[in-house]
Amino acid sequence: MIDVHAHFAEEGYDFPAEWEKIKAAGVRTVILAGDTLAHSRMHRDFANVHEGAFFTVGIHPESAGKPYDEEEFLALAGEKTCVAVGEIGLDHHYEGYDRAAQQKLFSEQLELAGRLHLPVQVHSRDACADTLAILKEQEKSLRGGFLMHCYSYGCENLDSFLSLGAYISLGGVVCFKNARRACETAVACPRERLLSETDSPYLSPFRGEKNSPANIPVIVQKLASLKGIDFDEMKAQIASNARTLFPKLQ
Repeated sequence: MIDVHAHFAEEGYDFPAEWEKIKAAGVRTVILAGDTLAHSRMHRDFANVHEGAFFTVGIHPESAGKPYDEEEFLALAGEKTCVAVGEIGLDHHYEGYDRAAQQKLFSEQLELAGRLHLPVQVHSRDACADTLAILKEQEKSLRGGFLMHCYSYGCENLDSFLSLGAYISLGGVVCFKNARRACETAVACPRERLLSETDSPYLSPFRGEKNSPANIPVIVQKLASLKGIDFDEMKAQIASNARTLFPKLQ
């Protein structure tokens, strides 16, 4: 099984015990998402010494407007265990965000991904229309494919993202009792575009607990139930989808 989006850097996990727990749960691959260059470096260092761990390089929209080292970005992207650019995108959830700065940072990093022929992991919260507009403008930069991480925009917007080539990643939210929209998305999303994530340490399927990639089997089981297929079939489908979107996992 695979977790296509998790965070370990500065999150207080107890290693190596946590990694052993993840492996014991049957999770063989974890992609650690970058939200700053510093965290991308930490994830690179972890991936280089833990079989089955990979990382992405990216700057989260919360850091929009701050300078960053493009040369370091490109160097990290060239590492053998770097499978994508991300997480990058737009976040209009909290008051005081700088829309123009977020759009500029998102566009810049999409262009870098296009130059590098790498897939992208997109973070988008309360910014559906703006995200779609930029993805359409930058469609040439998406030739490596892209993932909508923790997709939250419901079935009404699903086809707009799928038509651009998106893969849809769902996590612990589908296990919540009030997760109607997420569950409807899982049902509507084509099997060959669906992926599993935890966004650890956030969004545990068990309310109030710190999340871990070790919870991926719970999420995959829920997705299998929603799709009306057995666990092993869902597991195999997700693994195939991940290898297609992230060729460096091969």
